[in-house]
Amino acid sequence: MKFKTMMQTEMQQEEAGEGLQSVAQSGQISESLSLSGALTKEDEEMATSALSTFMAKEEEIQKRKMEVQERVLAQLGRIEQENRRLATIREELEALADPRKKEVTLVQKKIDAVNKELKTLGQTCQKKEREYKEALEAFNERNKEKVELITRLMEVSTRVLFVEQF
Repeated sequence: MKFKTMMQTEMQQEEAGEGLQSVAQSGQISESLSLSGALTKEDEEMATSALSTFMAKEEEIQKRKMEVQERVLAQLGRIEQENRRLATIREELEALADPRKKEVTLVQKKIDAVNKELKTLGQTCQKKEREYKEALEAFNERNKEKVELITRLMEVSTRVLFVEQF
């Protein structure tokens, strides 16, 4: 849009400058004719003819300028429409890709959460295994002691019974 308004402003400035030039030139023609003295009808007709030819050419130039300006503005309008269309398409593509990204992100977060839980559970499991082994060792030691004590008790009771029999 900025380019469009800049082009219009520039064209208007050029038109104003050319209009001033044409007025100045026509004034110069009439001044040079009046300086030469009496104008003959033929000179006057030539001046009028030259002036009308000049004006016709100037109008032709103006028409062409306007046609070019209109074509440029029309193309700029089409370009702007296509840019808007491309922006819309780009947004639609991002919207299509976005749900997948969200889903992937959710799954990654769930995986991270499960990994954290597994890490703590693994540490707890190792700790419990160590405690279990220690408790099992203690149990086995006590059981050995019990067996030794029972064996000793049996020996002592067998001795007592043996001694009482004799």
